Amino acid sequence: MILELADIRIRPGEQAAFEEAIQRGLDTVARRATGFLRASVRRGVESPERYLLQIEWATLEDHTVGFRQGPLFPEWRAIVGPFFAAPPVVEHFEVVGPG
Repeated sequence: MILELADIRIRPGEQAAFEEAIQRGLDTVARRATGFLRASVRRGVESPERYLLQIEWATLEDHTVGFRQGPLFPEWRAIVGPFFAAPPVVEHFEVVGPG
């Protein structure tokens, strides 16, 4: 399992609209992707225009190749992209040890 962590900064004052959009994007687009397992979104307390999107994928390639290079990504970006103040910073993480 791979965790995608996206640090997203949106334009000020658009929190409610962005939160609706990102949930719609997850429900209608991301969940259709091969290897998508689950997702959560967190809003910053000190920085309310900052969001952390966490998506668990079965494999790294499910995200980087299947989703990012496939037909679903433009749909996803059309829904959430208009809110971005800057391109999201995206990194991937894997489990270490037995947990």
